[in-house]
Amino acid sequence: MSKDQYTKEDEINDAVKSGELGGEQEEAQENKEVEAKEAPTAEELIQAEKDKYLRLFAEFENYKKRTSKERIELFKTASQELMTALLPIMDDFDRGLAEIKKSEDSELLKGMELINNKFKNTLTQKGLVEIEVKPGDDFDAEIHDAITQIPAPTEDLKGKIIDCVEKGYKLGDKIIRHPKVVMGQA
Repeated sequence: MSKDQYTKEDEINDAVKSGELGGEQEEAQENKEVEAKEAPTAEELIQAEKDKYLRLFAEFENYKKRTSKERIELFKTASQELMTALLPIMDDFDRGLAEIKKSEDSELLKGMELINNKFKNTLTQKGLVEIEVKPGDDFDAEIHDAITQIPAPTEDLKGKIIDCVEKGYKLGDKIIRHPKVVMGQA
């Protein structure tokens, strides 16, 4: 054996033979045994991979459910932008009908009412629902939009709705336009 090939291991072996490092060698051997025990077995590796697979599978199932729910919600409210654009037209139609009712032309009124009813029925079939607001109803800040307050004409109308200036609408469960109301001052 040449001097270059003489390694640290050879030094330890020589020291053990001479009795110098007996305790250190035992500690080194115990460390090797602990490291061997800490190394995972094949069954532990398989179990870890199964656990990863199950978690990944559960995460994917949750993803599928979430996207399916989002897709259904999207279909329900896909027409929201169109409905919002049609609401001012419907308001104009209602104002026009009110003016036609003032005139004495009953045939014109009947024709316009038929068109108005068909228009509203079509929007209702697509999920548009008018929010009912009557004078005397309680004011709810989540539903109503108070544009002004006036002195209440009677005591029982204080803090309640006095008049509805603009109708509100819901598309499904979502409010797309809040009704604009006048409140009685308390």
